[in-house]
Amino acid sequence: MAEARTMFIVIRKDLAKVLQWPLGSVIAQGCHASVAVMQKYRDDERVKAYVDDINSMHKVVLETKNEASLLKMAENLKQNNIPYYLWTEQPENIPTCLATVPVVRSDLGDALKKCTLM
Repeated sequence: MAEARTMFIVIRKDLAKVLQWPLGSVIAQGCHASVAVMQKYRDDERVKAYVDDINSMHKVVLETKNEASLLKMAENLKQNNIPYYLWTEQPENIPTCLATVPVVRSDLGDALKKCTLM
């Protein structure tokens, strides 16, 4: 059986712990990023395969320390040729989270190795 595709969502830990954002607002950031990455890459074969099996969608929500570490994770993904969407909350213009296209974990390599489960 083929390895399941997984969307990885990385959210800044400091949004809740330091900036005191409500839990619902933090969750909404991950929702924004996950919808945005699916729309932006809707023609990507990985996205098509993911939505074709709608009852078996896998997601992993990770956290990273702050804005600088989030931007580092984005750069790691870029270097590994993994498409992602970096969500920037408006009108504040604050990068809050990112979501990858659905990938098999082995393709991810160690691009997000410094993140922990949220």
